[in-house]
Amino acid sequence: MGRLFGTDGVRGIANSELTPELAFNLGKAGAFVLAKEEERPTVIIGMDTRVSGDMLQDALSAGIMAMGANVIKVGILPTPAVAYLVKKYGAQAGVVISASHNPFEYNGIKFFNHEGFKLEDSIEDEIEDLILRDAVRGARLSGEGIGKCLAADEDALEKYAEFLKTTVKGDLKGMRVVLDCANGAAYQVAEKVYKELGAEVKVIGNSPNGYNINDGFGSTHPEKLQEEVLKWGADCGLAYDGDADRLIAVDEKGNVVDGDSVIYVCAKFLHDKGELKDGLVTATVMSNMGLYKAVEKLGGSVDTTKVGDRYVLEKMRETGCVIGGEQSGHIIFLNHTTTGDGILSSLQLMQAIRDKGKTLSELSSELELYPQVLKNAKIKNENKSRYMQDPIVKKEIEEVEKLMRGEGRVLIRPSGTEPLVRVMIEGSDQKLITEYASAIAALIELRLG
Repeated sequence: MGRLFGTDGVRGIANSELTPELAFNLGKAGAFVLAKEEERPTVIIGMDTRVSGDMLQDALSAGIMAMGANVIKVGILPTPAVAYLVKKYGAQAGVVISASHNPFEYNGIKFFNHEGFKLEDSIEDEIEDLILRDAVRGARLSGEGIGKCLAADEDALEKYAEFLKTTVKGDLKGMRVVLDCANGAAYQVAEKVYKELGAEVKVIGNSPNGYNINDGFGSTHPEKLQEEVLKWGADCGLAYDGDADRLIAVDEKGNVVDGDSVIYVCAKFLHDKGELKDGLVTATVMSNMGLYKAVEKLGGSVDTTKVGDRYVLEKMRETGCVIGGEQSGHIIFLNHTTTGDGILSSLQLMQAIRDKGKTLSELSSELELYPQVLKNAKIKNENKSRYMQDPIVKKEIEEVEKLMRGEGRVLIRPSGTEPLVRVMIEGSDQKLITEYASAIAALIELRLG
């Protein structure tokens, strides 16, 4: 078995790769590590709308309780809600059962510490080591040592909704917005928050059945949202992913506004209020060159990290930066929360639109984006990091870099959650960079698939 934890927890096809046995052992190992700091830790568990959620939640809970820890199941809630509730309830950890933007047959398990931050690599490594060494197989308590499943707070969703509303000054009366909840974890709370803030709301992707999460809806499929925004004459559309930690927007003209553009609009809003600490924005290597140039025009700068919101967060905590994120829509407002939060991010964007008195298309047009092409090469998981070890692939990449002649860039990286290598090329000629990216992706797939 290879490494269990990727950039966003443990993921795989439910009941095939991510089995109840693995979930049980993750619960045991996690509780064992937590028990070093607290004799009887309490762990909050939330999940998205996938059909496999109940199965994995019960297995995970059994493992946690077998090691003497208590469990509070808060049900279907966004990932950032669990991160918030860990702190709110004074729990020692939180766990979310979700595979984010992936299809319903996948699922995942990710942990948060008592402060609502994702676990440090060293703690994940310790949990993983216990499982890979089979060190928790025989470990169990009995009698009074067994943990309990404590009663869930019926107001958990309400508490999270109230928190979200506190991040907005004033209300959203007079604003028309379409929400796309991806048939996922945001399907109840997003509509509730927007209506209570006074917005006129239309919701799509809010009828989860266990199988339709992210299916034609959500941040990775904004087409229906674009249609509804134009049809309804909305000020904008807001799309979340399955666990609602991402945001992709659609402007009033039906154009997609990605994470880079949302970050810029919100960063400029903070800058104009004097709240953009040190003029700093944090982004990843996948962010568009246009974001860097636009932030520099504000007199600021962009810190760059490798891909993964955990790495963005690490850098933000190190520098004190208040806004950072990814092109994919993971955006962190560190002055409000500890992780990416799609609903919170959308509320900050709506504030900017309201207070600036401009349309989203006007605000986002201040950022000049360079054409980018992203192609995925489907390969075996064990080959994800070997593309530069293949001489033919390496030569092809070097040739393309020469052809770009400094007028663009080539970025190739393995996915942290899927059996893919992502090939991204950025430059001024859309047709040419598409040809280059397609050629490299096809070659990687041929050689390593």
